[in-house]
Amino acid sequence: MTAGPAPRPRLRRAAAVAAGLALGAAVALTRGLVVVTVRGTSMAPAFRDGDRVLVRRGPRPAVGQVVVAERPAGGGTWPAPPVAPGAGTAGVRGRDWLIKRVAALPGDPVPRDRVRSLAGAPEQRVPPGKVVLLGDNGRVSFDSRDVGYFPLDRVLGTVVTRSPRGSSS
Repeated sequence: MTAGPAPRPRLRRAAAVAAGLALGAAVALTRGLVVVTVRGTSMAPAFRDGDRVLVRRGPRPAVGQVVVAERPAGGGTWPAPPVAPGAGTAGVRGRDWLIKRVAALPGDPVPRDRVRSLAGAPEQRVPPGKVVLLGDNGRVSFDSRDVGYFPLDRVLGTVVTRSPRGSSS
């Protein structure tokens, strides 16, 4: 008797629920890990529309790491409280997510030369609880160049790995 191929896990089939212009929302795989689908070209060429990324929730990111953050509504505000650290699928779904690279963390010098919206910022260092996020494709990216600082509690997590679109894994 021979065994056939192992059935594909249901989680993989349900791994990409669209939830925004910049990033699709997520399905929690295990506590602390979330799969999201990239929407848009703000991180091209590193990440392309349709790529899936595994996001680790938890520790504060480092400069240069790629993160998933909640997109602000008009006026740089958010309509709902931040997603709780232990929130499951229901807490993550229905939010508008962005994928960006960390340019500066609390205590780092304000990158005025790269972020026009912070050119007139009175502080010399990024304030506590704030982060500067930039898309790799600055021509089309909605990021700190447009809205200034992002609250650190609006960062869902750090991208661990990606699976290119059309990949069966």
